[in-house]
Amino acid sequence: FFFLMIRRPPRSTQSRSSAASDVYKRQTWHAPWKLMRVIAGHQGWVRCVDVDPSNQWFVTGSNDRTIKFWDLASGQLKLTLPGHISAVRAVLVSQKHTYLYSCSEDKTIKCWDLEANKIIRNYHGHLSGVTCLALHPELDVLISGGRDSTLRVWDIRTKAQVHVLEGHKHVVSTVITQEFEPQVVSGSHDCTVRLWDIGTGKSVEVLTNHKKSIRSMTFHPEEYTFCSGGSDNLKVWKCPEGRFLRNISGHNGIVNTVAVNTDNVLVSGGDNGILKFWDWKSGYNFQTIHSKPQPGSISSEAGIFSAIYDKSQMRLITAECDKTIKIWKEDETATPETHPIDPDFRVAFENQRF
Repeated sequence: FFFLMIRRPPRSTQSRSSAASDVYKRQTWHAPWKLMRVIAGHQGWVRCVDVDPSNQWFVTGSNDRTIKFWDLASGQLKLTLPGHISAVRAVLVSQKHTYLYSCSEDKTIKCWDLEANKIIRNYHGHLSGVTCLALHPELDVLISGGRDSTLRVWDIRTKAQVHVLEGHKHVVSTVITQEFEPQVVSGSHDCTVRLWDIGTGKSVEVLTNHKKSIRSMTFHPEEYTFCSGGSDNLKVWKCPEGRFLRNISGHNGIVNTVAVNTDNVLVSGGDNGILKFWDWKSGYNFQTIHSKPQPGSISSEAGIFSAIYDKSQMRLITAECDKTIKIWKEDETATPETHPIDPDFRVAFENQRF
């Protein structure tokens, strides 16, 4: 049931000579982003956000122990679900079923039926707080990571624990899945990224390039690559073997979240409230935004905990420490003439080894 026919994207046919001549990547112009809406309603830090497959609403989880649903177009609150007894650390809307999954520092993972708006399943097994969730796009399995340094693979229907993925030495802070190999990738405060075989439950590769803890990762929506975010660097890796490709440097501080859209705009959000927008190919930082805490908050509450693009890839939703959710969009009036790129920017990716 766990063994899939793995369809691998075609290998690059680029010759070695043409690759060598492409040492310097030219940056692509992207429109700058601007704040579109600020949504308040939570009574605690907003820790996580996810968007529904139909792009009609989005859901957030908070330190106030509640899960809230918001209309994406208007920003109005639609529903509040209490149920957890500690901070909600991750929320995940199923792409195939009318289910929502949430995990919390109360050691529990809950499955909510969105037609009845009630809890229908609890997944018990983690020995400490649960920090991250991922749903496999093909199999009916849920992967969770937590403070007990393990990842656990659950059958979503029977609630059975299929595998315990052991190997990390510290908090597992992020996990991502895809239908191709590697199907599960995790990042931890032990500064390593691990690639897992979901069939055997074993780690197939350990990537030790990071020197600081990894708190967020994302797959590129079109390339066969993924990005990991640490306070030392954002690093881009090639699947399936996890070969290091390049660093994206310049985010000085703890990186809580990374996200990339189909236009090759990579965004990273920091604990210091800084939102950086990068050109994925060249690593060019074309915009830096200092998120302003809402009135009544102290300046230290400017952290960005989570960021996600909506299904149209045209809106960015950030969950922040000042108890607000902010929605960002591209500036339609911007042109390459009004916001020119730096012609002197160069990064020699060929010289990067770690």
